[in-house]
This record gives sequence, structure tokens and C-alpha cells, in this order.
Amino acid sequence: MCRNIKVLYHLDPPVSDDEIRASALQYVRKISGFTKPSTANQEVFERAVEQVTAVSRALLDTLVTNAPARMRDREPEEHRSYVSGAPTFGSGA
Repeated sequence: MCRNIKVLYHLDPPVSDDEIRASALQYVRKISGFTKPSTANQEVFERAVEQVTAVSRALLDTLVTNAPARMRDREPEEHRSYVSGAPTFGSGA
């Protein structure tokens, strides 16, 4: 589940709101243990995702560094996480 939580700070191009929300969703899923909450928990789950998203955006907007932004092509990064989770050759799975 947490493989989708990526470093979002100091990237070029800057992180999008959708990327922050996706990481917030993964975080709330992980700590709650729910991939999809029940109807009884849906509202509080969504509220938690929105709050984590807002706090994450505030954090990213206020961090300070003098280092140059890391240029990161997000697509290969996505591919790497997918491939790293694949079974290795000869694992007998």
C-alpha cells in the first residue's frame, strides 16, 4: 500500500494537488487498515484524507531549501516501483 507514497518535496515540475491527495489517501488507508471504508466510516475517512492533503500541501509550501530542485520524471519512477514489486526470475512463485 505505501509504495505509492513518494517524495513530493522540491521537484521540478512541482508536485500537483492530485499527487498530494493520492499520497494522503494511501496514508489514511495504511493507518486505518481500510482500502475502501464501510458506509459508516466513509465520511470520517474522506475527512481524514482531505485534512492530510491540506496539511501536506501546507508543509510542502513552507519548507525551505537552497538546493536546486530535483528534476524527476514521474513516469519512470512509477514504473520502477511496479517493477521492484514484481517477483524475481526463478523465485518459484
